Amino acid sequence: MKTKILLLFSICSLLWSCESTRTAIFDQYSYQKTIELKVETKQLLGKSSQAYEANEAEINQLLLNVAKLTEYEKNKPNNETSYEMWQLITNEEKNLLAGFFKYWKEKKTVSTTFKEEAEKQIMESFDVLIQFEIKKDKASQQTLLDVITKNK
Repeated sequence: MKTKILLLFSICSLLWSCESTRTAIFDQYSYQKTIELKVETKQLLGKSSQAYEANEAEINQLLLNVAKLTEYEKNKPNNETSYEMWQLITNEEKNLLAGFFKYWKEKKTVSTTFKEEAEKQIMESFDVLIQFEIKKDKASQQTLLDVITKNK
């Protein structure tokens, strides 16, 4: 009887432990696409001193690819943290990627100083997503949550 109770307690503890740490497993597709989008983003940010209209087709293509990956992330089980970051990246009212492109469109061109500061924030968002995808641990998740909180 004592053994059965101990076994039952162990199983319940294990199940509770697994439930409380549920995070999507490493996903090669998410990892690869996030890196691709980061590289494409950095390249486009470098053009922000040029007229928005001259880069509009590339910007629209990048935003479409980001929207596709955001939708993919939305539908992965146990992926709430990553998906929340992608929502911020795609939100035109926030200071990350879509918000930067909205600002660029409104202003026609972007100053070097503004671009450099925005680039730091945008690249950080990609970097923490990449690190979280690689590690899937509590520390990288907390770093991602900190960036999410900072950008809400």
